[in-house]
Amino acid sequence: MKDILNKVDHTLLKPECTWEQIQAIIDDGINYDTASVCIPAAYVKEAAEYAKGRVAICTVIGFPLGYSTTAVKCFEAEDAVKNGADEIDMVINIGWAKDQKWDALLEEIKAVKTACSGKLLKVIVETCLLTEDEKIKMCEIVSASGADYIKTSTGFSTGGATREDVALFAAHVSDDLKIKAAGGIRSIQDAKDFIDLGASRLGTSAVVKLVKEEKDHVNTAY
Repeated sequence: MKDILNKVDHTLLKPECTWEQIQAIIDDGINYDTASVCIPAAYVKEAAEYAKGRVAICTVIGFPLGYSTTAVKCFEAEDAVKNGADEIDMVINIGWAKDQKWDALLEEIKAVKTACSGKLLKVIVETCLLTEDEKIKMCEIVSASGADYIKTSTGFSTGGATREDVALFAAHVSDDLKIKAAGGIRSIQDAKDFIDLGASRLGTSAVVKLVKEEKDHVNTAY
């Protein structure tokens, strides 16, 4: 379980989330030693001040639809890093993938990576909206971009991570590009399966909750 928790981006991105809920997510991230907590950009500054380096702060840009301009995405990334974000998850322009504007996609990801000033960048390609050929092409582009991770999903579209997509990524990304599975990871078995298939990060709100429930059950039993 420790190995799984160390790979979890403990996530709260609901539009109605409150500061109290985000504090609880941060506390959980610290207590269970998750890879990061992934929260809305508007809360990054106070989250970083609250966490005091005890857990990495991750946020999202161009989220969840991806069709902000490159300049806007770069500003969002710069602003988030200035406010204390350690990791940035960006959404690609999915329409550009459909238009086969591969050079534009590559240049945008490179620009956002530069705006991250050395912080981790994860690139969300929203696999549920792409064909298999488009997914393979995005593996090639993200591999060439200098980003740190390719990520399956926002969790806000028509589907989340699938085992097939993570296996596809693992077969087509460069050796130095890591994989994040996100969206629909609802059980410990899901988490194990995605890690076994090649994911080294998991975007989920469920795993820590399940671990807490199991811990409470054990404490009650004794």
